[in-house]
Amino acid sequence: MIRTTLTSKGQLTIPKPVRQQLALGKGDQFEVSVVDDEIRLRPLRRYRAAQLRDLLRGSRIPFAGFEQEKAALAQALSEREQRG
Repeated sequence: MIRTTLTSKGQLTIPKPVRQQLALGKGDQFEVSVVDDEIRLRPLRRYRAAQLRDLLRGSRIPFAGFEQEKAALAQALSEREQRG
């Protein structure tokens, strides 16, 4: 178990081995919750466009391409505005 210390400003340093294991970096955001007597931190993942292809690899959801996806989004937003 790795230990860390709470500062006077209420800040914790996440130890380097944990940051490396979870690929955490500057600016990453976390969800904080209290479960029983434990504090739980869950990283909120942001993905770069280059990573999305790998995340979807093996998916059975067809991808029409960026231009078609942009057009579909524009159409959906237009319909939403018309409804109200």
